[in-house]
Amino acid sequence: MNQLKSDEYPAIFSDYIDTVTRDIREELEDHLTSFPEFIRSIPEEKGIYRYAEEKWTVKETLCHILDAERIFAYRALRFARNDMTALSPFEQDEFVANGRHNERSFESIIEEFVPLRKANLVLFDTFNENELNRKGMASDRLISVRALIYIIAGHLNHHRSILKERYLV
Repeated sequence: MNQLKSDEYPAIFSDYIDTVTRDIREELEDHLTSFPEFIRSIPEEKGIYRYAEEKWTVKETLCHILDAERIFAYRALRFARNDMTALSPFEQDEFVANGRHNERSFESIIEEFVPLRKANLVLFDTFNENELNRKGMASDRLISVRALIYIIAGHLNHHRSILKERYLV
């Protein structure tokens, strides 16, 4: 895939997209090993740690990454298939509050992530250049299919950095 054009995504996603510094396919594939390795490096007792009272726990943050990947991939599929129905935002705090993430093991999070990412890679490989360039409205913002794929990678990178800097010091 080519680098993104500035009109493919709203500026609010720049922080995520800017974390993708190499070929997007390589980045997404690398996560298949690097993200499980990262999760396995976290001590189990840190799973329910939060660095401030109103912040998510480590496990909640990890599961938020999974939920968001599903939602971004769904948006990409809809727009790639030329379904231009405007898509509503998702309330991430409600997803976290109702996910029972702290009951899960790190290994179960990995077991969910790997097939999710593999399935998304297969899906993304079916998109041709025309489909990757299609845009749709999600959360009241115009965004391309290609940008959504970058956002999936960048969103994971962003939250992994936050976990390293604020939770695992």
